[in-house]
Amino acid sequence: MLLFLALCFVGIAIAGFCAFVIFWPLTLVHVRDRHPALSQAWGEGAFLKGQSLGWLLNGRYRETADGSLTGLATPARLALLVIFGALAMSALLWLWSVAS
Repeated sequence: MLLFLALCFVGIAIAGFCAFVIFWPLTLVHVRDRHPALSQAWGEGAFLKGQSLGWLLNGRYRETADGSLTGLATPARLALLVIFGALAMSALLWLWSVAS
């Protein structure tokens, strides 16, 4: 049963990844078009750069006072948090099943 629940959490992580792949590129395009200073600070290929992902995870997109940016970045942030949380829960359940 524990491994089944762990597998369910892997499925939740995959769903979070799908949402992240949808919203994060849209957020990056919005940043590129409307906030060029921020886009230049990140440079090319900001999709998986630590600086841009840290900006997203820390919620610093709220500092821009751009409602459209907040509307795109919030689901991307939640999706990333879901990925991390679901994978962590899956790993814990797997460890619990190994220890039992």
